[in-house]
Amino acid sequence: MFNFKYSLKLRYLTLRYKLKFNSSTSCYNSHRDLHTVLGIESSCDDTGVAVVNSKKQILGESLHNQGRSHREFGGIIPTLARDFHQQNIDGLVSDALKQAELNIQDVDAIAVSVKPGLTLSLLVGLEHAKALCHQHKKTLIPIHHMEAHALTARLSNHVEFPYLVMLMSGGHCLLAVVEGVDKFKLLGTCLDTSPGDMLDKTARRLKLKLLPELAAYSGGAAIEKLAVKGDPHSIKFSHVMSTTLDCNFSFAGLQFQARKKIEMEEAKMGSSAAGSVIPNLENMCASIQLAILNHMAKRLYRAFMFCDMKGLLPESNRSLVLSGGVASNLFIRDGLTHIANQFDCDVSCPPPRLCTDNGVMVAWNGVEKIMKGIDLDVNMDDIKVAHRSPLGVSMVEEVNKAHLKVGRIRFPYLKQETS
Repeated sequence: MFNFKYSLKLRYLTLRYKLKFNSSTSCYNSHRDLHTVLGIESSCDDTGVAVVNSKKQILGESLHNQGRSHREFGGIIPTLARDFHQQNIDGLVSDALKQAELNIQDVDAIAVSVKPGLTLSLLVGLEHAKALCHQHKKTLIPIHHMEAHALTARLSNHVEFPYLVMLMSGGHCLLAVVEGVDKFKLLGTCLDTSPGDMLDKTARRLKLKLLPELAAYSGGAAIEKLAVKGDPHSIKFSHVMSTTLDCNFSFAGLQFQARKKIEMEEAKMGSSAAGSVIPNLENMCASIQLAILNHMAKRLYRAFMFCDMKGLLPESNRSLVLSGGVASNLFIRDGLTHIANQFDCDVSCPPPRLCTDNGVMVAWNGVEKIMKGIDLDVNMDDIKVAHRSPLGVSMVEEVNKAHLKVGRIRFPYLKQETS
């Protein structure tokens, strides 16, 4: 009986020593010249692993995308996403380290997305990261998924704090001022459907998969490809949230309008609509993109006005970062860049592969946290996942109270003005 108690006490002391060792190692690493971090991303349906150092070098990266597996179900199945993460994560870690020509002992810390996201998916990444940290005596750095997206441009571009960021993807759409590695001021967020989700669902409603040349494209990419040959002014969409004076986004209304307009076109086709696409497909796609751009542009314009009023951005050397999967859409990116130019602001956008979920952004966020000594002494057992987690400090109400009216938005290169 005595030996059993002693054994339990010894295991307890050993665990405390490991945690203390990790904490002291973190403090030491924060003063080194070179830091190398292994990043793990599993917040949704992408399993991403990467090794990045403080010289902004991506030493190795691996990614497994589950999109094709979920597409037949019409959306992401959380339990299926979890299973795919579990099947692939170990191999992806090994592959990223092999590319980097490093062993797990060579990295200073392991960073992992813990919020927000699908709970079951996040748990796979966190549990795997914890196991690696316990086994190899490494520091675990918790990462906020949205913060990682917002900071990725600092890896691929020269972007200094503070800057304005607009994140837009299949899971979110928001505007925020980034003042530091862990300092964010939220100006606006998405109230319902995200732009990426709207594009994907509208693409399914348009039955774009019936076109062989688009079979391998995501919904948003397929719409963008077709829109190039269309007239964005051919089909009129009503503006949404035109009377609200904030920076929040809502795409549910635009999605509803798109569905109704598609139904009207199908009604004209009669019985032939069942197994075919509508005849004016290119014009429909182009008009949908313009409707999304109009909504985003007004919010971005108001965000700049608010930042000028509050002095949140510098008077010179200003930066706007566009990130997230929808930022890869060149039509939308060009329109938002046009708005930024009116405020003498440079636009930075990570490469397309870093706009979507990936391990690189998580590893880079971990590097930046090490260099600033942030979140390095967190007790590993206290780190939990969270399905929802707001970004930074909310200034949404302050924007609304500022009562900033945005006039007519002009896109001269489109030849027609939009109000």
